[in-house]
Amino acid sequence: MADAPDAVVPEQTPESEIARDIVRRGLMVAPVWIVFTAAIWGFDGAVSSAYALLLVLLNFLAAATLLTWTARIGPGALMAAALGGFVLRLAAITVAVLVVRNLSVFEPVPLGITIIVAHLGLLIWETRYVSLSLAHPGLAPGAVRNSGGIHT
Repeated sequence: MADAPDAVVPEQTPESEIARDIVRRGLMVAPVWIVFTAAIWGFDGAVSSAYALLLVLLNFLAAATLLTWTARIGPGALMAAALGGFVLRLAAITVAVLVVRNLSVFEPVPLGITIIVAHLGLLIWETRYVSLSLAHPGLAPGAVRNSGGIHT
């Protein structure tokens, strides 16, 4: 079927493309990290690190969604969303941690380490695949293909 001019095509924005790639990479390393934390802190450590990974991946997706939405409004809204969204997402992560702090399976050390390491590690890992060209904003052409992943 040929592409119709009025066909609805989901918009591929650079921020959503990058966030999805970060989540894909996070899901690739999650089993290894959870087994590693389980080996040190047991079942409680594994549950805490899995929860932390979920928070981190949701944080990246929320950031991309907010930036995509406000970019359509204008540069002022985008800047406000970048700074305000950062503060709100940090507050949301804090609340999410406070909600589970009294559960018997909560281990604060693996949770904290996972939040920090996952944010920094995934961002550093992703820098290898981000295009720094206005001709190809988002992921560099062929970056996903060269990393061995399947991009959908």
